[in-house]
Amino acid sequence: MSKSNRPLSPHLQVYKPQLTSMLSITHRMTGLFLSLGMVVFTYWLYQLATAPAAANGTIQFFQSTLGTVVLFAWVFAFAYHLCNGIRHLFWDAGKGYSIPAVYRSGYLVVISALVITAVIFFLSR
Repeated sequence: MSKSNRPLSPHLQVYKPQLTSMLSITHRMTGLFLSLGMVVFTYWLYQLATAPAAANGTIQFFQSTLGTVVLFAWVFAFAYHLCNGIRHLFWDAGKGYSIPAVYRSGYLVVISALVITAVIFFLSR
């Protein structure tokens, strides 16, 4: 038996990312980002209860350009995680397993998340 120098499993250098894998990774990352957002929100509520002046500082940060970008990212993360979670509920019901349906629903998740994010930011301004 000859020994090959090829890896036994796909390596990141030779693996071509697919839509399905990227959506799965993004779903996990948005879940983590939302968890971080919950910690920040809880800390802000704690500030409101104990030191209202500090809470005003947090509000001022989120009204700055950097704070607006962070809020935009959190809203997108929420919208994406919600839409992809609904997609997974359909999969749990046994619907949408064909490759064309998986790609169609994947693109629909991304577009829906962008539209929801844009609507929320448009309505909040």
